[in-house]
Amino acid sequence: MKVLITGGTGFIGAQLADHLLRAGSVQLEGEQPQHIEKIVLFDAFSGERQWHDPRIKVVTGDICDAQTIALATENVDLVWHLAAVVSAQAESDFDLGMQVNVKGLWNLLEALRGSRVRPRLVNASGFAVFGGDLPEVVTDQTAPLPKTSYGMQKAVGELLVADYARKGFVDGRSLRLPTIVVRPGKPNKAASTFVSSIIREPLAGQTAVCPVRADTLVYISSPRRALESMLHAMSLSEKKLGLEPTIPLPGITVSIGEMVSVLERVAGPAATRLILWEPNAEIQRIVSSWPARVEAARAKALGFRSDGDFEAIVRAHIEDESVSQWWLR
Repeated sequence: MKVLITGGTGFIGAQLADHLLRAGSVQLEGEQPQHIEKIVLFDAFSGERQWHDPRIKVVTGDICDAQTIALATENVDLVWHLAAVVSAQAESDFDLGMQVNVKGLWNLLEALRGSRVRPRLVNASGFAVFGGDLPEVVTDQTAPLPKTSYGMQKAVGELLVADYARKGFVDGRSLRLPTIVVRPGKPNKAASTFVSSIIREPLAGQTAVCPVRADTLVYISSPRRALESMLHAMSLSEKKLGLEPTIPLPGITVSIGEMVSVLERVAGPAATRLILWEPNAEIQRIVSSWPARVEAARAKALGFRSDGDFEAIVRAHIEDESVSQWWLR
């Protein structure tokens, strides 16, 4: 079995690759475990990590280049599509967002359409597909109405995957992921990057900027749960998935103020004093346009899970990233 992960040198892509290497095989619902022979990590950048497992192949290039993608998708069986231009960057650079988030996905789907087998695809989407005057709780029946270019591009991506699946070109499914917290590494250009930064940086003894009000609500999931959801989504059979291939995932709702309170409970006031409150109207607008409460009834029925609470997420980050816990010295 050959696996392709676009955006594969990013943190979720790398975690996914690590899991697959350890497992050595993939178990799809109703089928026998299948041995993994090759994992292609496709990205615009090779990243800092050096891979030494012969099953890993890192391919760098432009996802909009048809020839490059044709080579990356050759004989591929399973695809996790994580490559994207993130929210604030897609809003500020409309052309780049359209090129990567729409044309890049369409280019990938066209390459998979011509495969010798019908590949299974998990497409990473998000709750930015919603916006405007939302109900208090978003349900599986709430219609997407994005109010950002990124949200529009992700909504288009969901429709593309759904139609290619309907036509039988791919076995596709899209996951609407909550904001992933706490992301390891460095801040990126996503509007939501601060949600991780205000926890990650203080835990490392560094300052972080919070651009939104303390009463701002966010709908979040941990990296552990995101990885679990990616794997579970791939395992589900088409029969179990049914006619609707887009799945809004479970998460938890927490205010920024509550997050900071948890940080203080875990690491003390010295950590929370490292947060600099610097309002940014554009970031506030974007984040406030996203739903904060989601029912996710269908996903739960399909076996997807949410995290317990935010403190568990913070303590998992400390464990997974081997944070030094300077506040205990």
